[in-house]
Amino acid sequence: MDFIESPAVELPEFAKIGMNLADGSLNAVVLSVTDEFFAPRERMLNPAPARFYPGLYDDNGKWMDGWETRRRRNTGHDWCVVRLAYAGTLLGVDFDTSFFSGNFPPAASLEGCFCAEGDPDEQTTWVTLIDSVALSGNQHHFHAIDSQQTISHVRLHIWPDGGMARLRIYGLPWCNWENRDLSQSYDLIALENGGRQIAWSDAHYGEPRQILKPGRGKDMGDGWETRRRREPGNEWCILALGQAGTIEKIEIDTAHFKGNFPDRFSIQAAFEEVTLERALVTRSMFWPYLIPEQPLTADSIHSYINEISKLGKISHVRLNSIPDGGISRLRLWGKVDSVQ
Repeated sequence: MDFIESPAVELPEFAKIGMNLADGSLNAVVLSVTDEFFAPRERMLNPAPARFYPGLYDDNGKWMDGWETRRRRNTGHDWCVVRLAYAGTLLGVDFDTSFFSGNFPPAASLEGCFCAEGDPDEQTTWVTLIDSVALSGNQHHFHAIDSQQTISHVRLHIWPDGGMARLRIYGLPWCNWENRDLSQSYDLIALENGGRQIAWSDAHYGEPRQILKPGRGKDMGDGWETRRRREPGNEWCILALGQAGTIEKIEIDTAHFKGNFPDRFSIQAAFEEVTLERALVTRSMFWPYLIPEQPLTADSIHSYINEISKLGKISHVRLNSIPDGGISRLRLWGKVDSVQ
């Protein structure tokens, strides 16, 4: 069936730094809603761009790609509670009303809470993250969040009713390292352990943070893939470990990349106290090699132990894709030096 896809938009800085913690593919879930008559809750957390099918209807009316409530005939309003994929420090939100042109909410607001265990109940204290803001139809609405609190759940209010194509909550995942056995080896670059993207040379088909996701990639779109490089050099990305540590094992997975995987890769690394992106990009060119150039093959997991250089504690890596192509996952297994 023919469809129209929501066009790409220029992202604010917080959406480039933070990951979407309300990503349904990472197990974020809408726990409760006041109403979902026209379109069910789970569509709102789909990480893919919203789609519009011009001639598609269901038993309740026009099929819409998002969460949509019925028309209210009282003084109340609709809301929903979302358990984020990872608790974290929130940087911003995107209230996306793509294709909701005559049925979007005039306003929205956002609250948050932290539940160390379980989900919120009637005794939970909610804090305001975004005061009520005006919405327009068929648009992205980006708003920065100024809060240092760790948030595990959000409550979206729409005033008074209508449809939200996507809710994207951008933030940095939080991991409680203090309760972990630091004698064990962990994937220090994994999203769930606080790993994050810092900078990259190109991400035409997918951002580097994709390679930090759990599990194997589901398809060729689930990874970091660059355009075809037509000039000398190679593509690269800089990544921050969730906690500084000593790397013992490296895994590079080219799952689904069969005619477009990099010919080779290498990883440079260092312990850096500087956090400014521009400085890290420059300094990374001179970092020593954690692992020198190694050949890659299509659609395979590549593991390395003996090839790893003994650099000691590192906090950042520069992954070089030589000369270009797609990588599905990166795993850096090692031991945390000390919790920071």
